[in-house]
Amino acid sequence: MRAKIVFASMTGNDEDMAEILEEDLLDAGLDVDTSDVSFTDASDYLDSDLCVLVTYTYGEGAMTDELVDFYEQLKQLDLSDKYFAVMGSGDKTYKEHYCENVFDFEKAFLACGAKELIAPLTVENAPTDEDIDRIDQAAEELANKLNG
Repeated sequence: MRAKIVFASMTGNDEDMAEILEEDLLDAGLDVDTSDVSFTDASDYLDSDLCVLVTYTYGEGAMTDELVDFYEQLKQLDLSDKYFAVMGSGDKTYKEHYCENVFDFEKAFLACGAKELIAPLTVENAPTDEDIDRIDQAAEELANKLNG
């Protein structure tokens, strides 16, 4: 099984999350490719079984330019034979906008026909030890569902 992890990271928090997930999925026997959203085309997901997006939400939910471009590309794809997962970070001081982009991408994947394997995983700011445990558990759940 092939997994494609795309991450967007301004502070490094989401890149850290993507690296933890990548290591976990590799340990579970998946073939994993990870890349920064700025250097990735959404069509890269077409070569994978599992599509993962790790993103941050900036301020009051506005997507940055590189995220908007990727989001628009993603919405054009047919991913009906793919699985997906989304995760990311945000700041709870923005209340209703907390991790808003994570949920925007969840909706986009669903609209493309992809099947969601786990609920979105959100982290406030940098991942804590507890958050890392949650990422590890998410990776295990993803691998188990993919490997049947």
